Amino acid sequence: MQQKDIVLILARDLAEHLSSAMFLVDHDGTLVYFNEGAAEILGKSFSDAGEMRMEEWSRQFSPMGPDGDPLEPNRLPLVIALRERVPAHTNLRIEGADGVSRNIAVTAIPLFARQEDFVGAVAVFWESE
Repeated sequence: MQQKDIVLILARDLAEHLSSAMFLVDHDGTLVYFNEGAAEILGKSFSDAGEMRMEEWSRQFSPMGPDGDPLEPNRLPLVIALRERVPAHTNLRIEGADGVSRNIAVTAIPLFARQEDFVGAVAVFWESE
């Protein structure tokens, strides 16, 4: 198994100490961690979810736009941050693993070790009206 970049290690440490929900992916889009704040919103702990590829996590929580229509994965802020390497934000609705639908606001930011050394992305999110 390949060692994680120090930026991802530090981002995970930050997430572990935040009460805000935080979701962390590597440069391939593989989920590498989400914290307890995220687990409360997602209805599932990271220890139960484990690492998963972008194709899985981008659909797992049935993301919908504010109008209730399914949201294509390429419109999710974290996918935009991964693919375009720019920050992104939106409001959406998800269905947690606990069966509860929640409106959330999501802000995603790409992570770089150095200016041209992309290592992953992080999404911070919270329940919204």
